[in-house]
Amino acid sequence: MTIRKSVIRLMAAATCITALNLGITASAEEVISKGVFINDTDVSGMTAEEAQTLVNQKVSEMLSSSITVQVGEDSVEASAVDLGLQWTNRNLVSQAIGMGNCGNLIKRYKEEKDLSREPQKLKISFSANDSAVRRFIDEKCMQFEKEPLDASISSDGGGGFNLVEGVTGQVIDVEKSVQILKDYVAGEWQGGDSNVALSVEIEKPKGNTEDLETIQDMLGTYTTYYGSTYGRNTNVERGAELINDHVVWPGDTFSVCDHLVPFTAENGYELGGAYSNGQVVQEYGGGICQVSTTLYNALLLAEIEIVERHNHTMSVSYVPTSMDAAIAEGSMDLVFRNNLETPIFISGYAYGGELTFTVWGKETRPADRYVTYESETTGGGEVPTTSTIIPVPEQPVGYISQKQAPMAGSTAVLYKYVTYNGETTVEQVNSSTYQSAPATYEVGTAGASDAVLSAIYSGKIEAVQQAIAAGGTAESETNQSETTQSETTQTESAASDNSGYIDTPDGEVYVGDGSADGVVVWQ
Repeated sequence: MTIRKSVIRLMAAATCITALNLGITASAEEVISKGVFINDTDVSGMTAEEAQTLVNQKVSEMLSSSITVQVGEDSVEASAVDLGLQWTNRNLVSQAIGMGNCGNLIKRYKEEKDLSREPQKLKISFSANDSAVRRFIDEKCMQFEKEPLDASISSDGGGGFNLVEGVTGQVIDVEKSVQILKDYVAGEWQGGDSNVALSVEIEKPKGNTEDLETIQDMLGTYTTYYGSTYGRNTNVERGAELINDHVVWPGDTFSVCDHLVPFTAENGYELGGAYSNGQVVQEYGGGICQVSTTLYNALLLAEIEIVERHNHTMSVSYVPTSMDAAIAEGSMDLVFRNNLETPIFISGYAYGGELTFTVWGKETRPADRYVTYESETTGGGEVPTTSTIIPVPEQPVGYISQKQAPMAGSTAVLYKYVTYNGETTVEQVNSSTYQSAPATYEVGTAGASDAVLSAIYSGKIEAVQQAIAAGGTAESETNQSETTQSETTQTESAASDNSGYIDTPDGEVYVGDGSADGVVVWQ
């Protein structure tokens, strides 16, 4: 009798070992011990066949359910196929049968007691396929990535504003998100309604329409007048268009140059007069400095903080000295910072020769506080007596063309006057130094004598003229000289309508008024 019981126990133990290690269903006589659950279902007393039927049903239900994947503020449903789900613990029923039914009598008794005190929950486990998860993120989730878009405001053309609410930006961290989905499926997922959030970097937009509604008042406005060549006029109007309708939030800085570049035809610019290495040349964007200058004065009146400002190399005509603001890509910029507690809005308008910039915002200054600016010239230089003479081998002796009139330099300061409660205070805003410049001439050197060449390098145009006159005895030279004089006279007459200032990347070049001070020949 004792031997038979021992044999039965050994056979039972062997059956448990085989079931657990090989996943083979236990004998039909054995049932699952009390206190064993599969997922949330109590499987106590079930045979292996009954438990297997239950598990198969649950696996089928889980594979037919979907997972809601949260992508920031958006979501998408993921199926088992989407994630490549695989059932990983197919020996689950054998494991359940083995609990409290394997081992010697003492071990089995102890396990049964443990189960009565603390039931054991076995989980149907799945794994997600790495490649399938990545494909799901790429095809179903990346569509929800978006750049942040700040709340914005624009003129409605009738004196009011249009407000647009901002958009929250979100970017998926793919590597972290792949791991999150795999870990969720392997660890937390129980089927049915479920939700998991990907790793998404959220960037909130700046401000909202409530902030923008504070923009009601005109803080400062300034107008200058333009009217020159088609190219220059186009560039002024294009520059105003690029700066128009911009919101600057409290504490933010604004680079004018960054919003105007590149100075190319593709960006809407035309050729205009430009100053480069002492030469007047045609460059895209000529005239754009009037845009930055006009905006600068509107900002001063609004009392917005100026971070960077440069005067032109040479003085300009459309504003007093020290009230200009030059820009040049890569070297000079006009930069300001919104030092108010509320946003400001920059509007710009250029049409029919009138350029206006206005700074809008919330007015907090007292109504009886007045701000004005005055320029004061503090020094002046002498006009250079020598000239820059450029030899032109392609032109014959006798060809002389003045490209730029001489200019005297100067220094100036800008003062800010604030009148409030009957008292006026004064502070210096900036100081500016404007360079002098010699006259510039092109002189033909084809067939030139040594005397003519020597006179060219002397830097005195009078010496060049004398050398040409002394050596110009040949009939061809005489005819060329007469032709050149005729062309020069015609050019002077045509240039009288374009006198004043030529825009340059680093400033404005004075070219006279068509009188003896000098003229410009447009090339």
